[in-house]
Amino acid sequence: MRDRLAEIAVEAGREILAIYARDDVGAQGKADGSPVTQADRLAEAVILKGLAALAPDIPVVAEEEVSAGRTPDVDERFFLVDPLDGTKEFISKNGEFTVNIALIENGAPVLGVVYAPALKRIYDGAGESARMADVDVETSAIGAWRPIRVRALGDDGLAVVASRSHLTDETREFIERFNVADMVSAGSSLKFCKVAEGAADLYPRLARTMEWDTAAGDAVLRAAGGSVSTMDGAALRYGKRNQADDVDFANPWFVASGSLNPFEHASSTVSA
Repeated sequence: MRDRLAEIAVEAGREILAIYARDDVGAQGKADGSPVTQADRLAEAVILKGLAALAPDIPVVAEEEVSAGRTPDVDERFFLVDPLDGTKEFISKNGEFTVNIALIENGAPVLGVVYAPALKRIYDGAGESARMADVDVETSAIGAWRPIRVRALGDDGLAVVASRSHLTDETREFIERFNVADMVSAGSSLKFCKVAEGAADLYPRLARTMEWDTAAGDAVLRAAGGSVSTMDGAALRYGKRNQADDVDFANPWFVASGSLNPFEHASSTVSA
């Protein structure tokens, strides 16, 4: 299943790049105010078809399907799909958008693939194995996989990656609790992957996200030795329905990290 999920993501990416090459990507606004393009819909159709053939008995919760009011019943095992994460990055043509497919079991992301078509790079994670590869977008061939792992914590301060389009005041205040040597912005689920491959130590997101935004990147990071925790230190969970204070599949604030525990580390590295 792991290799086939990567292939499905690349197939979806081919549809996205065809739209990306146009001068007008056909952006529209959804009911919640977020943008959607034809690429979102075409990519999701490819993914749904691929998953139906691969695992017909596993339900799929996909962003555009949910937006259209089509949400399947799910139990312990289901797929979460975001066909085009970082639609704002797609529209602005900065390349930092991704295809995301994750398998959830008992509330945890156990398998995930993140594909950045414009960057020609793919990541996946399962169990304790995370890896990345380059993709030939002309042939859709995935190159040799190479393992990735979170980096050990050094003494020179942290590298922090934050949302390019959704950096809130609360996130800024959280980051200020740490000794930060380098801070960069990035779009989409690539932020999880930067931590997973050892290019950053911390990705805080004190802003609203949905489960399909995070599940695949979360799976990659966990497999690389990192963690994704809510603000009380618990692991971020999936399949959240009938929430008293939010809609189905909405996430609380979270912090993605590599080898450090951010809630213990912050207290000892607060700048004067």
